[in-house]
Amino acid sequence: METVRSSSLAILIGSAAAVIMLAGLRSASAIVGPIVLALILTIAVSPLRGWLDRRGAPFWVCVAVPLAVLIALLLGLGAALAVSVAQLAALLPDYTDEFNQLVDSFAKTLTRYGIDQGKVGNAVSRLDPGELFTFVQGFLAGLLNASSAILLIVLMLFGMCIDATGTVRQLERLAGDRPELVAALRGFARDTCRYLVVSTIFGFVVAVFDTIVLYAFQVPLPLLWGLLAFLTNYIPNVGFVIGLAPPAVLGLLTGGVGTMIWIIVAYSAINFVLQSLIQPKFLGDAVGLSFTLVSISLILWAWVLGPLGAILAVPLSTLARALLIDLDPSKHWLTGLLTSAVDQPAAREPARRRPGPKE
Repeated sequence: METVRSSSLAILIGSAAAVIMLAGLRSASAIVGPIVLALILTIAVSPLRGWLDRRGAPFWVCVAVPLAVLIALLLGLGAALAVSVAQLAALLPDYTDEFNQLVDSFAKTLTRYGIDQGKVGNAVSRLDPGELFTFVQGFLAGLLNASSAILLIVLMLFGMCIDATGTVRQLERLAGDRPELVAALRGFARDTCRYLVVSTIFGFVVAVFDTIVLYAFQVPLPLLWGLLAFLTNYIPNVGFVIGLAPPAVLGLLTGGVGTMIWIIVAYSAINFVLQSLIQPKFLGDAVGLSFTLVSISLILWAWVLGPLGAILAVPLSTLARALLIDLDPSKHWLTGLLTSAVDQPAAREPARRRPGPKE
């Protein structure tokens, strides 16, 4: 009975500490978000850094080349987001008439089927075309705010890129004395890098195909919606819907119901083939989290860090798993509970401590 009480008390204290920590991270999200982004980006270019190091490149090359790649990526993405937000703000007023005509037609259809005209009028009067893309515009603006902290991100990237090679070598020295710690951190870095690289490649391919479809149907701002499709590829479970909704609605306004249906069909086919059939074969069990936990992670980290947290939800949850579970041999039994039943046979084996020289 005493053991049960101690376990329950430990769970309560741990839960309270987690709530306090997450609330603190949320209050400092303007600082924490860019720092976490810098960490994840540093991990993402670790294969390039390792390739240069193995070929005997000087230390400054191992630092400068990955850093230059990351800075170019951030500047390009920040510029694209700024242009996209401005274009979206300028586009919406142009479709006010089309939106009102569509709403009137929809209201007449409902009235024709016997729905009370007064209730239909009240519902229609609350619709505002200016708020149609508020969520997407807020999402892009949130990412733009994070990328606007470019000085902080560059400073963190510079420091992390300098420390990365030394950190890898220090982990190699600790492997004999702290095998669980080294295995957990290496597993997190390996899985995160693999997840980001594969998601980036497939996100780019999906964005290219989606943009071609939108050009074919003459949907306004196809490059913006291609960028949105690329960014939402990192958002698990709901990213596809977020990327699909704005171009589908614009297709409805510009070309009617038929255009909207074709856009939805084309997006769904591209997403199913590339992201549901092909991409999982390359990712394997890199995530190591069940569908439910991924969904909870998305909600949690989006609440803590905003739009940036939604994109980094999987790497952040993988880091939490490495520090809280993989690091502690007594908690390895939780690994099977975190993965889905389908993925369970392929779950990673817990790290086994190798005997030291004195054992």
